[in-house]
Amino acid sequence: MTYPPLPEPLEVATYDNHTHFDIAYGDEAISTEEQLARAASVGIKGVVQVGVTLETSKWSADLAAKDPRVLAAVALHPNEAPEYGTLEKLNSAIDEIAELATKPRVRAIGETGLDFFRTEGEESLALQQHSFEEHIRIAKENDIALMIHDREAHDQVVATLKRVGAPSKVVFHCYSGDVDLAEICIDNGWYMSFAGNITIKRNEHLRNSLAMAPKELILVETDAPFLTPEPFRGRPNASYLVPITVRKMAEVRNVDVNELAAQLTLNTETVYGSWN
Repeated sequence: MTYPPLPEPLEVATYDNHTHFDIAYGDEAISTEEQLARAASVGIKGVVQVGVTLETSKWSADLAAKDPRVLAAVALHPNEAPEYGTLEKLNSAIDEIAELATKPRVRAIGETGLDFFRTEGEESLALQQHSFEEHIRIAKENDIALMIHDREAHDQVVATLKRVGAPSKVVFHCYSGDVDLAEICIDNGWYMSFAGNITIKRNEHLRNSLAMAPKELILVETDAPFLTPEPFRGRPNASYLVPITVRKMAEVRNVDVNELAAQLTLNTETVYGSWN
């Protein structure tokens, strides 16, 4: 599987607020430098590189420290937390995430949350829940954004955020809910980040949620190398494909693409701060 061709560039530049440069996918190897260069060539002026393990979180923080086009998010993925097996081992790893969170170009804790699709069993779910709550604490202590992974766990994610107290900036990464969850996000001022899966015909619930969201609460992402937009599903995703999703978002919301891109840029910088 090779990467799709470059899309038509955006006239107004914006960001990819969730990507995984560390994850290789497909037959064609592309360096991080080439990924960033391709993204810049189509109007993507920066990315948030997201860690999902202790190792990839360290890698993400290091990349952000070296490259002005990159900010970092660090966390143990919800499906990673149970792999530690015991609370003691999990807490030791969480302590290292907390240390990474103090670095100036680490601007989010994520992706963290709950995943009831892949994680099963009382003990595993308890470790996942504990990890989520600790990541919420770290985000609040550092006053940075919380990047939510929510898979088949909408009610419990929302209940947890309300019970322990949400950080000032919460992003539902790869928004997967329907209009009911969108209403909850709107009521609480939580951001909804839309990915390439809004282009898939069956995902009308995502487009309905996007259509009703206030313009101040929407973001765009790739989750690359996953969630490649149509018409390139089955091939690796990349930050340079953001323009496809932005244009679909503009169509769904019935707004000018340039106007939407400018709003997405403003929203992204409101959540994560300046890349400069």
